[in-house]
Amino acid sequence: MRNEWEHAHTDYTTPARRQIPASLVDSENDWRHYLECSTANGWLIRHNAMTEALVSGKPMYLLHTTRGIDAIRASGELHVSTGCLVGALYCTPLVSRRGGLRPHNLGTYLMRTKPSTTPLVFEVTPDAPMPPKGVDYLHLGAIHLRTYERYRSFLTPAENDQLNHALVGGLRAAAVFLDIALRNATGHATPASAFIDQASDAVAHVPFLGYLYFEVLSEYLMLHSTAPETKVCAQAGELNNWLYKRLAFAAVDGMDRLFDLSRFAPRYGRLIQLTESIEPGLGPGVAEYVRRRLSHLFARAALHPSQDAASVSFQGADLNTLRKFAPGLIGQMVFRQIRYMPRYRQLYHCFEKAKALEAWDYWNSEGIPTPFNGILPKGEIGINPLYPRSAVRVWAAEQDSKGHLHPAEEIAATFTPHLASWWAPSRQREARHATYGSRVESALEVRIATQRLSTNGVST
Repeated sequence: MRNEWEHAHTDYTTPARRQIPASLVDSENDWRHYLECSTANGWLIRHNAMTEALVSGKPMYLLHTTRGIDAIRASGELHVSTGCLVGALYCTPLVSRRGGLRPHNLGTYLMRTKPSTTPLVFEVTPDAPMPPKGVDYLHLGAIHLRTYERYRSFLTPAENDQLNHALVGGLRAAAVFLDIALRNATGHATPASAFIDQASDAVAHVPFLGYLYFEVLSEYLMLHSTAPETKVCAQAGELNNWLYKRLAFAAVDGMDRLFDLSRFAPRYGRLIQLTESIEPGLGPGVAEYVRRRLSHLFARAALHPSQDAASVSFQGADLNTLRKFAPGLIGQMVFRQIRYMPRYRQLYHCFEKAKALEAWDYWNSEGIPTPFNGILPKGEIGINPLYPRSAVRVWAAEQDSKGHLHPAEEIAATFTPHLASWWAPSRQREARHATYGSRVESALEVRIATQRLSTNGVST
C-alpha cells in the first residue's frame, strides 16, 4: 500500500527513482531532462516559487475561495474535497509582500472567475521544511482498483455486472488504439495526425484518456509558451495556468458549466486550431509532442511497473488478465464508471474516504502538511486536514485595487476529517443538467448552505 502511494508522488528536485515498465524508448529521467532543459519554462519545474516556499520551512500563505463563509462561521468546521488532491482543501499559493498577499496566477484566475466567492487566507506554520512531493492523480489507478476490490461488496451483484460489462466493452472498443499507444511508447512511431484522431475516438470508450490528453496539452502549453503573460508569470516563479483554462473552455462546449475531462477529445485539425488560437507559435509542434508524451505517460500510468510494454497487448486480453498487467488503467476506468452509477451518492464516502485515510497517513509519515498536484508544480496545493504537527490559522480576506489580499477577520474554524459530498450527474442527463456547475467546486457549492462545508476541489 505504501509503495503505491510513493509511486504516485513526484519530487521534481531529485532524480526519478520509481520503477517503470520495460522497453519504453524514453525513461522518466529522459523526459525530465528534456522538459527542464529544452523548453522555454522548463526551469520552473525545479525552481518554482511554490517548491522553494515548501522547502524553506517558513509559514506558507494559501488562498481558498468559498461560497460557504456563513456555514463555516456557524459550524466552526472546514471540510476537504477529493479530486486531484485526494483529500485536501484545494488552495493556491500566496506571496507575502509589503502591499499585502499577492495571489499566484491560478489564484487570480479563481477570484476573477468566481466573483461571488469569499477569499480565505490560510497561514500554515510547519514543524520543519516540507518535502516537495506532489501527488499525481494520473498514477492513482492501482489505488483506485485496490480500493474497489476491497469494497466491491458495497455494490449489488447487478452493479458489479454492469461495471464489468462497461469495462469489457470500453476496452474492446479502444484496444487497437491502446496497443498503438504502447507501440509508440516503445519506439514504433506512427503518424501524429492519425494518432491524434485515434486517441480522440478512443476517449469515448476509455474516458481516462481524455484526462491524460488534457494534462499532456496543459504541460505543453505551460512549458513552451513564450507569450508576454507567461513571461510575467515566470518572473514570479510560476507556470501560467491561464493557458490550459482557455484551452479547456474553447475545446468543449459547456465546459465552463460542467468541467468534465472525459469530454476532452479534440481531433487533429481541431487540436492545431485550438493551440494556434492560444499561441500561434505553438501550433507546429503540438501534435508530435502529444504523440510522444501521451504514449509514454499512458504506458507508465496504465501498466504495472513490472511489465514489459513491448510484450503487452490489449486486444483479446480478458479482464482478469488486464487487472494484473494494467492495474493503473483498469483502476482509472473503475473509478470513473462508479462515479456515474445512480447510487454513487451512497457509495461516494465508502470509496473516497478509504483513499483519503491512506493519503493522510502517507502525508503524515512523510511530513507533508500541504500536498500539491504533482503532475507539474503549477500552483494547485492543498491542506492536509489531519497533519498533527503544524499550526493553521484562517482569515476572511479583502482584496485591494492592486489585487493583493489582506486578512480582515480571523475565523474560528478547525479542520475535520470529513469529505465534502459530491456526485456527478448521470451521463444520460449531462446535457440537461449542465448547470450543475464548473468542476467539482460549483456542484458542491450549490449544496453548501445545507451541508455546512467548504471546498474547492477538482473533478479528476
